[in-house]
Amino acid sequence: MWAYPVTIEPDDNGALLVSFVDIPEAHTFADDEDEIATRATDCALTALEGYMKDRRPIPTPSRELTGRAVELPPLAVAKLELYEAMRNAGVRKAELARRLRWHMPQVDRLLSLRHGSRLERLEAALAVLGHHLEMRVVRGVGRGANAPMPKPRRPAGRHRRSASKASTRKSAGTR
Repeated sequence: MWAYPVTIEPDDNGALLVSFVDIPEAHTFADDEDEIATRATDCALTALEGYMKDRRPIPTPSRELTGRAVELPPLAVAKLELYEAMRNAGVRKAELARRLRWHMPQVDRLLSLRHGSRLERLEAALAVLGHHLEMRVVRGVGRGANAPMPKPRRPAGRHRRSASKASTRKSAGTR
């Protein structure tokens, strides 16, 4: 995962100023601590899209995280890796579209850090560049290794039918 370190300083009007160590163009503010992650992530994505538009290399996050950091969404990280693979191979968007037999808007959406692209599309694009996508799920991140996992909740709006309602519907359908 890509985690960019940030510095947070209080402003004279009560806001919190957020700056990125590795992305000098990225600055934002937040009204409180709860808002920092949302605003900082949006700020980082906006700045990194600017890097992509200007065809510049994506700044690598600092290895040593001494303070707070903003972790980019996994899908955005995969898209940044695709962009870097394209840069390293000297492949532009038009060439990627040709290799994939896609239209240009499809490639534009695939490289948009905020578009919810399908993983199959990313895998196909990486494959034509000689790369592949790997994923993993890590249990217990942000907690102690032995901490109990929360119980899964039933999705909202799905309720079990009582046995009497189910049998009534069943018998109504057999008339």
